Amino acid sequence: MILSEKIVMLRKKFGWSQEELAEQLGVSRQSVSKWELGTAIPDLDKIVRLSQLFGVSTDFLLKDEAPVENSFDNSHADEPGTHYVSVEEANTYMDLIKSISGKLANAISTLILSPVILILLLAFSEYKAALSENTATGIGVAILLILASCGVSAIVYFGMKLSKYEYLEKEVISLEYGIQGIVKKKKSEFEDKYRMSITVGIAMCIIGLVPLVIVSSLTDDDFKIMLCVAVLLSFVAVAVNLFIRAGMINGSYNKLLQSDDFSIRNKEISKKTASIAGIYWPIVVAIFLGYSFTTNDWGSSWIIWPIAALLFAAINGIVTIVNRK
Repeated sequence: MILSEKIVMLRKKFGWSQEELAEQLGVSRQSVSKWELGTAIPDLDKIVRLSQLFGVSTDFLLKDEAPVENSFDNSHADEPGTHYVSVEEANTYMDLIKSISGKLANAISTLILSPVILILLLAFSEYKAALSENTATGIGVAILLILASCGVSAIVYFGMKLSKYEYLEKEVISLEYGIQGIVKKKKSEFEDKYRMSITVGIAMCIIGLVPLVIVSSLTDDDFKIMLCVAVLLSFVAVAVNLFIRAGMINGSYNKLLQSDDFSIRNKEISKKTASIAGIYWPIVVAIFLGYSFTTNDWGSSWIIWPIAALLFAAINGIVTIVNRK
């Protein structure tokens, strides 16, 4: 007996109409009708709610004729350290990602934007004598520290909320029967939005760089160059926001499916690259800030970031090749 037949059987057993069941689930009668016809599948949270209403397990609802011992995807069941993921656990994780992806993206964008006020104040101190460079630096650094502390605090807070699901990135997992198909469907439905977010984000990075390249090639005016740097950081902040929002949601599906960057082989590789990244990027930040403040050459120091990104991609590539031999 498949899921659609079980919903019909249990609804009739309880003597409910489609409208009455829909009302208890907070969905339309048409949704219940589609479930019972087999033309649509309930989301995981609705499956959990159905199990509660009918007094049956999610395992019973999701399994067809499979025996109890096959209620999990056992393709990796014999591997040591396998973590079994239930319907409730998978659903809670995906809901958490959806709820905090935007907040975490905003926190990281705040970090990227934190030097913008400092750059603008320094630019205006060059343009107007009324604002001294020392005053501009003092005010700008204070604002930078406040924004940076807010961003870092938010990142740490949301990171702690996600820490209980770190095993999805590091361990081999086995999904409860039926979860894989539902997650694949969610990923397929999200695919267009994910591609659009990545495309728009890349376009914004390129567009934000154009004014700086043009102005730098035409003039040595620090005021204009620093304004362009502020514009670039603003565009990058929005682009990164889009990347993180879409990437976290798409990544949650990949983690549960153990696909793309979270395949079993890539999990082993990522353990090594993560340790490298933890050392590499703080050094890059220190180099960027140290060079920019000591030389006051904000118009050129931005080049550190694309160079650092290319070098890190090369390092990742080398680590991947070495570990796949």
